[in-house]
Amino acid sequence: MDEVKIGRVYRHFKGNYYFVENIAYDSENMQRMVVYKPLYPREDNRNIWVRPEKMFLEEIPERPDNITGQKHRFELAQDLMKDYAQK
Repeated sequence: MDEVKIGRVYRHFKGNYYFVENIAYDSENMQRMVVYKPLYPREDNRNIWVRPEKMFLEEIPERPDNITGQKHRFELAQDLMKDYAQK
């Protein structure tokens, strides 16, 4: 994976789904940041998140909490192919 797709749904390796709102840029180093939100209710009302794109797409080591068996931290949800950014 090279770049995150805006307006698409990604699955985290722990199983939850997230919608990518946009790409932002760090004002200090121009690093690409992914702006995303959970597609499940959160009790803490933390509904908008950012993460460096490199980290968003990074390969993860084998770990017991990888319930999806994914190779990357976030992967495009193949079972949810609708492009929500298109009108």
